[in-house]
Amino acid sequence: VQLQASGGGLVQAGGSLRLSCSVSGVTFSIQAMSWHRQAPGKQRELVASTNRGGVADYGDSVKGRFTISRDNARKTLSLQMNSLKPEDTSVYHCNRLRPYYAWGQGTLVTVSS
Repeated sequence: VQLQASGGGLVQAGGSLRLSCSVSGVTFSIQAMSWHRQAPGKQRELVASTNRGGVADYGDSVKGRFTISRDNARKTLSLQMNSLKPEDTSVYHCNRLRPYYAWGQGTLVTVSS
């Protein structure tokens, strides 16, 4: 299984970024998928998830700001992040919801104040 996250970068507070995750080696369409983030010195946090039907769920800290979506034909998971805050600074990873596959490199999002 390969999970390749991309789209991170440096953005000012209030800005937006869109993350993408390319998934290979599994039947993507039947997987519940998720985005997680981990800041230095902190535990990994579940940010958002979507079941195979596209129904989404969000962590309290990102509700109303982030939107998770999936394209089963392209085997791609996305995360639209709006109204970014400095506390959103983290490495973002995609993965199956549970049980997890081996974690990929992730993509770094840095939000400046």
